[in-house]
Amino acid sequence: MTEVIVLNGGSSSGKSGIARCLQAVLPDPWLALGTDTLVDAMPASMQASDAGIEFAPDGEVVVGPEFRTLEAAWIEGVAAMARAGARVIVDEVFLGGADSQQRWQKTLRDLRVLWVGVRCDSAVAAGREVARGDRVIGMAVSQADVVHRGVVYDLEVDTTHAESMECARAIAARVR
Repeated sequence: MTEVIVLNGGSSSGKSGIARCLQAVLPDPWLALGTDTLVDAMPASMQASDAGIEFAPDGEVVVGPEFRTLEAAWIEGVAAMARAGARVIVDEVFLGGADSQQRWQKTLRDLRVLWVGVRCDSAVAAGREVARGDRVIGMAVSQADVVHRGVVYDLEVDTTHAESMECARAIAARVR
C-alpha cells in the first residue's frame, strides 16, 4: 500500500491544491506537508541568511548549510511519521532536481512511495504567482523546468489546463 506521495513541481504549479484535493478523494486520512511547512517553521532569521534560505529579487531561491541540516531532519521526521502509520502527501520543490530526489529516496527507501511530477507551463505558473501575491515574482519561471531535471516519476500531471481535482483523481487511481 502506498505510504507516501511526493508531489514535485515549481512554485505556483498547483501542488498544494492537488494535495488538498487528494485529501478529499483518498479513502483514508492523509497528512499534507510541504516545503512551505518547513520554511514557515524556521526562525525568521534563517529566511534572510546565506546559511538559511534566501529569496533573491529575481525569484531565485538559495539555500545554505543550516537550511540543509534542518531539511535533512525534517525529511527524517516525515519518514518517521509514515513508518509510524501516517499516510503522507509531500508538497516539494526539488531545487536540485535529481540530487533533491535522491535525498528523499535515501530516507524513504523502505517505504512505498508514489513519485509525482507536477508540471505547469511557466507563463501560466507566473500568472498564478502574481495572482497569489505571496511569492517573489520570478520564482515560478525560474523553477518550472529545473525542479524536474533528472527526476524519475511514477506519474506526471500537468496543471496548465487540468484542474487540481482532475489531477488528484489521476494520482488517486495510482495509489494502492
